[in-house]
Amino acid sequence: MFIGKKFLVAGAAGLLGRQLVRHLVENQAQVVAVDIDLEGLQSLYATDAAVTVESLNLNDEQAVIRFFSDRSDLDGAVNCSYPRNSKYGAHFYDVELASFNENVSLHLGASFLFMQQAAAYFERVKTPFSLVNIASIYGVVAPRFDVYEGLKMTMPVEYAAIKSALIHLSKYVVRYVGQSDFRCNVVSPGGLFDHQPEPFLERYQQHSLGKGMLDVKDVLGSIAFLLSDQSQYVNGQNLVVDDGFSL
Repeated sequence: MFIGKKFLVAGAAGLLGRQLVRHLVENQAQVVAVDIDLEGLQSLYATDAAVTVESLNLNDEQAVIRFFSDRSDLDGAVNCSYPRNSKYGAHFYDVELASFNENVSLHLGASFLFMQQAAAYFERVKTPFSLVNIASIYGVVAPRFDVYEGLKMTMPVEYAAIKSALIHLSKYVVRYVGQSDFRCNVVSPGGLFDHQPEPFLERYQQHSLGKGMLDVKDVLGSIAFLLSDQSQYVNGQNLVVDDGFSL
């Protein structure tokens, strides 16, 4: 499917990123895997000749600029990164303004920089490039707070603000570049299973059409489609993968 293609995956040591790298390699792509956790990358991909690894902090502006400036071999990129501070995840009334601002800066700011430099890369190299951002159903619809009732976990307000902004920012960048060969799309998954409490999983499933929380593998095909030539004129779109949770 991806013979001769090379893709950048940011956040490649994370829950989604590491499975996406494997999926792309299984489909014959070369992958540049970056993450702030270099040791994690090395332990995951040390024996895989199709994967090159590099430490990259997406909040380090000069490092991101250098990274894209030094390359001329990428066909696309996926940003799976999820930067946040130690106070992330607090309930709405407990969120301090400074913490809210920091989380928006860390996540949305880094995503802006990544998109900006991917666009600048395309303008310099002038070869087709597909960028995929990862948003969320909670960037599309209001949270279903009933699934969190009585639990310590919640749907962070920063998350909703960031993911909704990410969807619109993706539309902004493709309009700004204004060329069919530069594509930027979004995948908005439903909740991904990561050993959440059983009451949460049961309530969440009641809002879906049967699947409930998604496995990471359920999202990979949508990302691969947007990277591929099969979606050549799909641009500025948000692909929701949630088994009907947002209906």
